[in-house]
Amino acid sequence: MRVAPYFIEEYVRWSDVDFAGIIFYGSYVRFFEIAETELFRACGLAYAQVFDRYDVFLPRKAVHSEFYSPARLDDRLRVATYVGRIGTTSLTLNFDVFRGTGQALTAAGWMVLVCVDRKQLRPRPLPAALIEALAPHTLSLEAARAQLGAALPAP
Repeated sequence: MRVAPYFIEEYVRWSDVDFAGIIFYGSYVRFFEIAETELFRACGLAYAQVFDRYDVFLPRKAVHSEFYSPARLDDRLRVATYVGRIGTTSLTLNFDVFRGTGQALTAAGWMVLVCVDRKQLRPRPLPAALIEALAPHTLSLEAARAQLGAALPAP
């Protein structure tokens, strides 16, 4: 099995930018959430069914972003998404954002999702089937960036 990041492509829209036409930092969370949802869907874990199937929710414990170069209105962004860490009750999704076909990172981020039971909202172990389904997109930050040829922009 080849392990690799999962990609989405999305345009920077009017609602994503400030008066100068530069992406607002909070807009990256929207791109991260689209990438997360589509990664899970591609792994057979569409959120419309996954919560019922496993009787869990996956709320965020942490969201982190870093910004390297500004994206602008109508830029087409590619977001590489991959599971960077799997713990007992949580997993970390990493996001690397590129403009067009370039290899310089525009932004990057990560989210920690915690597995909780739906009634008590208490942490519980991640379902083994969920971990197995995400395996094709589970790799370290270093391995993913090496595959992507990702580079930080020159200062």
